Amino acid sequence: MWTADKWKSYEVIDCSDGEKLERWGKYLLVRPDPQVIWQTERKNPGWQKKNGHYHRSAKGGGEWEFFDLPKQWNIDYELGGKVLTFNLKPFSFKHTGLFPEQAVNWEWFTKIIADAVKAGRTVKVLNLFAYTGGATLAAASAGAQVTHVDASRGMEVWAKENAASSGLSGAPVRWLVDDCRKFVEREGRRGNFYDAIIMDPPSYGRGPRGEIWKIEDEICPLLKDCAKILSKDALFFLINSYTTGLQASVLSYLLGSVIVPEFGGKVAADEVGLPVTGSGLILPCGASGRWSR
Repeated sequence: MWTADKWKSYEVIDCSDGEKLERWGKYLLVRPDPQVIWQTERKNPGWQKKNGHYHRSAKGGGEWEFFDLPKQWNIDYELGGKVLTFNLKPFSFKHTGLFPEQAVNWEWFTKIIADAVKAGRTVKVLNLFAYTGGATLAAASAGAQVTHVDASRGMEVWAKENAASSGLSGAPVRWLVDDCRKFVEREGRRGNFYDAIIMDPPSYGRGPRGEIWKIEDEICPLLKDCAKILSKDALFFLINSYTTGLQASVLSYLLGSVIVPEFGGKVAADEVGLPVTGSGLILPCGASGRWSR
């Protein structure tokens, strides 16, 4: 498992009976996690001293309960000698605006980018389903030119705020609100190419004009279209998945069948996870597939 174990301002303290206790900076949150099916004793006092608790509803969805939690705060992550700052706030369906486990992927691809930039290469990165910009900022901090695409205007605004907080407002990032599938198709027609592509697709979603996205139906056609806009000497391709059916091996097969025949290189895939301080366990948080030259 690839483990995001370099965080200083975030940790999973404990997890039991469908929930996890996390520290986000100086604030403690309790949030649901479907992977946590074990039932262990909740000895850590943080369970009782939480600042926020997201309660799942039996009918679907849920709601936040707050105990002295600000509307917004931030945490930092040191990456390649630089500090990325992320603005957090509790919003719909338990989220805070950041997936900390992705830091293990940031560590992987920023080294590839930095090495290429150091060798004098201009690196163009396309970040699809880019959310609040964690991967965008990581790539930009390593010296890449980034095209950030997400269907939500609100997420784009949030990502720009994170860029400003991280001192990257002047970085070469193109911020776009668009349907990712249609954008990739248009880039193919325009003859635009990228040296690396990152995608973090949702299991289900809608585009800005009501376009429906179901990952099982759309991921392979999208991957094939993405292969058409990879540069001949492309550096890497990263796919993240939180969908149970798209396990690491599935991501490996996808990249191996679409990217490798055209570009060579190698594929690796595994679960990604976060260390649990209280138990020493690693909490699984989805899977990632990586292709690199």
